[in-house]
Parts: sequence; structure tokens; C-alpha cells
Amino acid sequence: MVLPRLVHTLPPAWRFALIGSIASLPVIVVLNWLPNSEATIGGGIMIIGAFVAGVIAAIRSSDPGAAGLRAGLIGGALGLLVFIVTAGTTATWSLQRVVFVVFASGVVVCVAPLFGLGSGRVGGWVANTVGSRRTTNADAS
Repeated sequence: MVLPRLVHTLPPAWRFALIGSIASLPVIVVLNWLPNSEATIGGGIMIIGAFVAGVIAAIRSSDPGAAGLRAGLIGGALGLLVFIVTAGTTATWSLQRVVFVVFASGVVVCVAPLFGLGSGRVGGWVANTVGSRRTTNADAS
């Protein structure tokens, strides 16, 4: 019996979100090389990865907002994980700091998917606009 691959067992929105997140990593690396760049992996996935996921979803006739929302969730979770690993090992943790980090983590987990949703919809809009212009120009020739 052959087991199906993990990528094909995921729903399309999650698949597009993962593909967009992975595809945005080289762009994030290039952005980090720019002078005075403060780009992070989580923020890059939340914006650029969600945009790419929205483009892919629109091309595949799926909901670009749903793919972008999930990419934003991936970016927010990854950004939170990076923060906790880096700050968790270097900072002293008082009760006030723990309460603040828990509250801020909740805000990030709630707000990051909204940025992803917006970026995914913009990506879907761009894909539909470019695709419709391409077919219109092909019909005119």
C-alpha cells in the first residue's frame, strides 16, 4: 500500500499557504541584505508569503483570502516562535514581562492572519487583473 504524500492530503488553502511561505524565503533573505533593513522572517511570510499564496490560489481558482489568512497565521506563529526562542534565552523573566509577552502573543496571533488575509486578497486581485489583461490582449490580436 502506497501512502499519499503529505502535500496532497492538505486542503488547498493550506497547501497554497505553505507554498507561498516557502517561496517568500529567498525574497526575505534579499530584503535582509539591504541597508537598514529590519525585515523578519515572520513579517515577510505574513506579507510576501500571503501575497504569493493569494496569487497561486487565484490562478488555481481557489479563495485567495483563505490562503493568505493561513499564510499570515504561519508567519505570525513563526515570528512568535523566533521571538520566544531569542528573547526567552537572553532575558530575565519577571511576572510583568511574562504577562506582557502572553498578552502580546495573543495580539500577534489574532492580528497576523488579518495582514495575511489582506495580502492574499491583494495577490488574488493582481493575479486576476494580470490574467484578464493577458486574455483580453490575446483576443484583440
